[in-house]
Amino acid sequence: MRRAVTLARRGEGYVNPNPLVGAVIVKNGVVTGEGWHKKYGSLHAERDAIFNAGIAGCRGADLYVTLEPCCHTGKQPPCTELIISSGIARVFAGSRDPNPLVSGKGFSALENAGITVFKDVLRNECDALNPVFFHFITTGTPYVIMKYAMTADGLTACHTGDSRWVSGQKSREFVHSERAQYMAVMTGIQTVLRDDPLLTSRLPGIQKYGTVRQPVRIVCDSRLRLPVESRLVQTAGEAPLLIACTLNEAELAESAKAADLKKLGAELIPAGQKNGHVDLCSLMQILGRRNIDSILMEGGGTLNYSALESGIVSKVQVFIAPKLFGSDSRKYTPLTGKGAEHPDKAFMLQKPAIRTFGNDVMLEYTMPR
Repeated sequence: MRRAVTLARRGEGYVNPNPLVGAVIVKNGVVTGEGWHKKYGSLHAERDAIFNAGIAGCRGADLYVTLEPCCHTGKQPPCTELIISSGIARVFAGSRDPNPLVSGKGFSALENAGITVFKDVLRNECDALNPVFFHFITTGTPYVIMKYAMTADGLTACHTGDSRWVSGQKSREFVHSERAQYMAVMTGIQTVLRDDPLLTSRLPGIQKYGTVRQPVRIVCDSRLRLPVESRLVQTAGEAPLLIACTLNEAELAESAKAADLKKLGAELIPAGQKNGHVDLCSLMQILGRRNIDSILMEGGGTLNYSALESGIVSKVQVFIAPKLFGSDSRKYTPLTGKGAEHPDKAFMLQKPAIRTFGNDVMLEYTMPR
């Protein structure tokens, strides 16, 4: 099963909004076939492994798969049907599929066909593959990772506003790999006006806009202040750009600025407003209907605070750089908002994990649900 988990991870960044799945077929102690879900719309892991094993390699064999096999028709036919017809004798499965179209039904189909099914094999390791899928399939909204970098004295920029670069090279490379892994990257208009970011995935050794899947870039811009000269707008034809605003359809239709942005390839989304800003809960519903299953949020303090207040955040990543900026104000902090009135009212985090990237430290937490 651990081999199946390793195979599943090869699909990171390519299978969304589908889950990561790996499969291994073993007969008489010998691996006869392996497979994984390589790309959205392509063969599922079980089908890939069965085709690689062939008829002789499947008859009476064991199938190890990281997720309950599907039993419905989507982009691919039901995997349960092929497993049954292939002659596989036993199935060892890791995760249970929370998709209402599958949940428990895949196991029942196999058992009704006389196949012995072992459930929850290395379940924790298999579940760890798909927090994004599990969240998206049960809520219909994207899994949001809030990421920010700060100095050892808790600042996100110098007093001049300059924030390039707070974190080190290895941390930035990791972030670029995450941009390729998740479906979208989101930021706020203040960050764009200050930093003029691209928000694309630019991994070492890979050409710009090459084999890496570029994320959908999302800017929360209530009143359309995004400059047409910005790098985001100027590259809208090369990597998708969505601008979430508080203007309604009629206002957008009359806006010359909206027309200019559209002409350059940007798409505008009227997402409603809350407290004068983009309604993030409404925006998540809209993005979920577009099958955007995950968002890496790279915003400033105001957007971060609003996201936490809206309850849309699932994970928090904090990069701490070995630097001290010093400041006579607390303007450039990771959270800018009203603030907790008492320690008991703080946004609580759980399940801490620590990773290092060069001399930077990343703290990662999940949000309680």
